Amino acid sequence: MWRNDGWDVRVRLGVLTPHADVGPESELRAMAPSDVGLHTARVPFGAMRSGGGMDPTIPLAPVRAFAEPPFVDEAAERLAAAPLDAMGFAFTSSAYVLGAAAEAAMLDRLCTRAGGVPVVATCAAMVEALRVIGASRPALVDPPWFDTELNELGRRYYQDAGFEVPFSAPCSLPSGQTLVRPADLYEWVSAHVPERADAVVLGGNGLRAVGVIERLELRLERPVLTPNQVLLWAMLRAAGTFTDDITGYGRLFSLPEPPPRERAASAR
Repeated sequence: MWRNDGWDVRVRLGVLTPHADVGPESELRAMAPSDVGLHTARVPFGAMRSGGGMDPTIPLAPVRAFAEPPFVDEAAERLAAAPLDAMGFAFTSSAYVLGAAAEAAMLDRLCTRAGGVPVVATCAAMVEALRVIGASRPALVDPPWFDTELNELGRRYYQDAGFEVPFSAPCSLPSGQTLVRPADLYEWVSAHVPERADAVVLGGNGLRAVGVIERLELRLERPVLTPNQVLLWAMLRAAGTFTDDITGYGRLFSLPEPPPRERAASAR
């Protein structure tokens, strides 16, 4: 009788995203089932201008500042005033710059500001996803707006987590969140990922990437992980809910659900 109005959902997820970025919301909504609510708070990011413009490469100082108080903390507190089940930090590069220990401390801080709502971060989720799929040698492909220094910090982040990284580079595509086309990203990754890599990791929540996951996995015959894909996966786990109706966005969503005891632990 009544049209779907978006109110009847089984889980509500909050997302912290740079103020002029459209990538996380676009990709999360594309992947998430209709009964998963998505609610976003925008956080000032000094490297982005009105309209989403950026320099060809982003400097490290605003990347570091994005994860620091007060703006992201205030956004988390305001967002958690809504009835949320989990929250995601939709930003990759701050973890590269800060390292895993500081990333974990940031998550503890944000969880406290969010009144105990579990908060997950993109890079920590990527590490967990790599372990769950059994990969040990991921190739890392970052957005064109990551310079070689930031990309090298990304390589080090995954190496410090215990992975070998046989390939690491920013993709040489047009630099801008609205300029990357799925076909171009597909061809670039296909041409550059070495045989020795047993998985592909794409960096940058603003990189238009989830549309190529399925075809890349078919072509490369290896798992492909992208920032917003693993963030959705991690938020659902943190909320204590799992879904078998996310299809077409990679092997990660087709893995068996963990047993109830492990499921409860992952939500803490």
